[in-house]
Amino acid sequence: MFSASIFVFGGLCIALVVLTFITLFLATQHDKLVALAGPLEEEKAIDARIAEKRVVIIDLEEELEKRRKAMAIVADIGAEVDALTRQRDDLLTEWNQLESRKSEVAEIRLETESAMTEQLELDGELASAKATLEEVRDKLAHADKIVHRIEDLSKEQETLERRVGDLRDNLRDLEDAESRVSQLADRAQKMETELSGIEGQLVAKNAELTEVEDRLAATRSTYGDLRSEFDSLSAELAAARQRKDDLVQEQSIATDRITGLEVRKATLDREIEKARGLASGQTGEKHEDPLHELKKPPQVIERLVSWDVSEQFVESEALLTVKKRFNSFGLDYPDRILRAFHTAMKVNDTTQMAVLAGISGTGKSQLPRQYAAGMGIGFLQVPVQPRWDSPQDLMGFYNYIEGRFRPTDMARALYALDEQNNNDAVQDRMLMVLLDEMNLARVEYYFSDFLSRLESRPARGKEAEKNLRKDAEIELEIPNSPVRVFPGYNLLFAGTMNEDESTQSLSDKVVDRANVMRFGAPKKLVRVTAQGKAQAEKALSRSTWDRWCQRPLQTADRSRGEAQVDAMLALMQSFGKPFGHRLGRSIISYVAAYPELEGGGERISTALADQIEMRLLPKLRGVDVEDKSQQFDQLRKLASDYGDEPLADAIKESVDAAEATGQFVWKGVMR
Repeated sequence: MFSASIFVFGGLCIALVVLTFITLFLATQHDKLVALAGPLEEEKAIDARIAEKRVVIIDLEEELEKRRKAMAIVADIGAEVDALTRQRDDLLTEWNQLESRKSEVAEIRLETESAMTEQLELDGELASAKATLEEVRDKLAHADKIVHRIEDLSKEQETLERRVGDLRDNLRDLEDAESRVSQLADRAQKMETELSGIEGQLVAKNAELTEVEDRLAATRSTYGDLRSEFDSLSAELAAARQRKDDLVQEQSIATDRITGLEVRKATLDREIEKARGLASGQTGEKHEDPLHELKKPPQVIERLVSWDVSEQFVESEALLTVKKRFNSFGLDYPDRILRAFHTAMKVNDTTQMAVLAGISGTGKSQLPRQYAAGMGIGFLQVPVQPRWDSPQDLMGFYNYIEGRFRPTDMARALYALDEQNNNDAVQDRMLMVLLDEMNLARVEYYFSDFLSRLESRPARGKEAEKNLRKDAEIELEIPNSPVRVFPGYNLLFAGTMNEDESTQSLSDKVVDRANVMRFGAPKKLVRVTAQGKAQAEKALSRSTWDRWCQRPLQTADRSRGEAQVDAMLALMQSFGKPFGHRLGRSIISYVAAYPELEGGGERISTALADQIEMRLLPKLRGVDVEDKSQQFDQLRKLASDYGDEPLADAIKESVDAAEATGQFVWKGVMR
């Protein structure tokens, strides 16, 4: 009985401890609720509430310290419980003896039941407190959002303060503007007063204007007629000025030449008189041959004669030898360029020369030089000088003082190979003459007559007929010793021309009589190293060369070629640049002379595409690209039909490049 009482007492003590902790927890939660209510108040009250909560926190810390002391007391109570347990054992003995104590135990039971009831009530309150705690947590999260919102509002306030500053500046500007507007209003009022007076004047002026407009209409009619007449006169004036400039230039050149010739004539007259006086006392002296220098072969002929005769009789093998020579000198020319130049040399009876045009440094001079060496053809380079203005600069002149002819290397070479007029001529050899930078001087001044002589040559095999070749022979200006030189088909002519501000453009006469190969600017620099050693030069016989040139077209190929030439003629007529029978025959000759392609390619189409590039495109210089856009598209399509897409693309690039000036200039094609 006593033991049960002790157990009940211990349970009550534990219940008291638990109740103490629950009371402490509820008090703490209540303080937190009070503390968390602060973020929900206004911004100005938050700081005061925080100060109050700090005081509460201090109080709570003091209360917590008291609770900690109470916990220590609970430990002491535990010790007491142990002591009471020991006492319980002692009291059990007394319980059995003391029945009177039963009533006390009953009371303790009632108190225990009351404590249990109170515990249940506290559990209900605890559940309610937990619900309140969750609600407080939600409010706390909302308070955190409010704090972040306050920070955002602070930043926005700073932005607004800056904007207010800007608006204040604008306000000052507006105040200044209002002041100006006020001034302008006063001025406008004054102007309105003036306007009233002007309107009166305007009425009078309108009447005058009506009269003037009538007079202006009549004047405009007269002006239109005068403008037409003025445009016509302006065109005539421009043409007259251009003609005047040309005449002034020609007059200046002629004046300089006449002055030089007069001085030269006076000097020669004196020297002739002096020579005659000397000759009268030296009648027994033997005079030197005036043609001595002309008859002396130049070095290029001496070298050509010293070469062994080449054993290559197959054209394709000869071209391969030239290609190997290119490689040995580190030169990289596409096979298409080599075949085109080779064919241009073969048709020198219908097309008198090949012209290699383009910017400096693209290999224009090396191509003919190394081609001639690889083929076994002699090579004579003639550097053209800017002062050249007559055929004498090309062939030489007679020195009246010395009484002999002073020939150039070209004249000596032509005479050495003239089988018709020179009994000691070199037989069965070929020579190429290169006019280097031929457009430094006006080609028409020094080469036009020579070009006409080449064009007048009789057909191959009929050179021996004197009557047929007389128009083609060049008569050298030698008094009392007339000498004629015939440029035969053992001579090949080529020329190079740079395109810069120091050069002259080619005339239509030269373009019509030449295959113009234009070297376009490279899109990237190519570095080629020399491969192998160049073979020793061996002379190509003229008979072998003539055999390569005599290659007639089959009937079907000729018909096809002539049909394509007709198509080219129609297209050039639409450009306003028609060509004649001579150019038509030259194109057919080029197609016939074109060598067979490796791999069985279509040589007829390739040759026709070459002729578009070399004969047609140079004639289109200055054509209005916008006005003739359809014709240029047809020309590109014609090149594509021949299988030459690089040429078609190059035509398009030249047309696009001409949009700035509106006039077509052929830029060339890089293969």
